[in-house]
Amino acid sequence: MENLILSFNVVLPLFLTMALGYVLKYIGMFDERTLDSMNNVAFKSFLPILLFYNIYKTDIKGVFNPKLMTFAAISVITLFISLYIVVPFIEKNNKKRGVLVQGIFRSNFVIFGIPVTASLFGEDQVGVASLLIAIVVPLFNILSVFALEAFRGGKPDYKKILKGVIKNPLIIASCVGIVTILLGIKLPTAIENTVSDISKIATPLSLILLGGSFKFNEIKKHLKQTTIGVIGKIIVIPCIFIPICILAGYRNVELATLMVIFAAPTAVSSFTMAQQMNADYELAGQIVVFTSAFCVLTVFLWIFILKQFNLI
Repeated sequence: MENLILSFNVVLPLFLTMALGYVLKYIGMFDERTLDSMNNVAFKSFLPILLFYNIYKTDIKGVFNPKLMTFAAISVITLFISLYIVVPFIEKNNKKRGVLVQGIFRSNFVIFGIPVTASLFGEDQVGVASLLIAIVVPLFNILSVFALEAFRGGKPDYKKILKGVIKNPLIIASCVGIVTILLGIKLPTAIENTVSDISKIATPLSLILLGGSFKFNEIKKHLKQTTIGVIGKIIVIPCIFIPICILAGYRNVELATLMVIFAAPTAVSSFTMAQQMNADYELAGQIVVFTSAFCVLTVFLWIFILKQFNLI
């Protein structure tokens, strides 16, 4: 029951915030033009600041684990390559292909990683999750840009893809964050406090905008792709990769953190990125909404199973 409450308490605030966005649009406080403008602001300023701050606050020296970092990175890349090959056989629409690849492999690790780790093992063990945030989240962003650029239409223009990766605000923020911690750069207190305050806006604002952009009359239109994305993200991928993590010898906080990478719902920022990169953002939004809904059950089940077998 405690684990069920944990999963519920992590996911419910996401739903309530999205519901607020939908209500605000329903009563006329948002229109399409306002949502587009605010999504642009969120993607180019608030989300990059959030990502930079999460990486900046990571204690790399205290939790440095090259084996875990390498394993996580290789696993994510392997998953991405597999989806990049398989998805085009399942979906013929290019705008949907990139969204499906991103929706299935990209987890909401920033929002889920630290809360779940802290709830299971205590605040003093969140360093492992923070370490992997600095590695996995930039990788998620780079690979997502690649997928969305590659499936814009026609033959992939790899120069354009590389340019899109280099210019992506989330990737720039990740690189700046990594450079600051590697060089030991400390921000002045006033600036750090400002960055911290601004970073707190990113997630709730993105969720509100997602809720405001969601259209229930579009569910049937994307039912097939949404079903594939949801089942792939919260059932198929965890069932493949979590046993691999166990066989690789990971236990306790390391296994729990890897579990979140593969079992958490699709990242909220994937919706914003899809919208900004001319992909099917309605499908991206539905994948975020429904993976967030059903992961209450699936994440609970994974925690329960791993605890039952004394793996975490």
